[in-house]
Amino acid sequence: MTGRPLAAIAAVAVAGAALAWIGMGDLGENLVYYWSPSELVAAGAKAHGATIRLGGQVEAGTVDWNPDTNQLKFVVTDGQEHIKVASVGAPPQMFREGIGVVVEGTIKDGQFATDRVMVKHSNEYRAPEDGEKPDIVTLSEDGP
Repeated sequence: MTGRPLAAIAAVAVAGAALAWIGMGDLGENLVYYWSPSELVAAGAKAHGATIRLGGQVEAGTVDWNPDTNQLKFVVTDGQEHIKVASVGAPPQMFREGIGVVVEGTIKDGQFATDRVMVKHSNEYRAPEDGEKPDIVTLSEDGP
């Protein structure tokens, strides 16, 4: 082999190593774990301080929305464990009791603190049947 192909191979190897080092550097600090309420409870003290995505259902009768302070409180459950969630900011338009949600945040003062509430919904569309009114969820100033 002459010098040029060898130099090109060396340059590609160095660039690849640099990209790998940048990509893997501090990766552990940037991971966000997705847990169910049962997994969060089982993790105990290990969950404190970590950024976590908590997924489950909004428990019926637990939604408390205060538009004046922009505070939303509710409980996320997986049917076995129940986690109190406190959120800052308006809930997503489709937010309601019984719907699947994913919240991203941390455990703070005995509850899950978040400013990011994502609503899980089906990707299937079903047109209303003749005479059927579509189920429309709206938020008023009085709450959901």
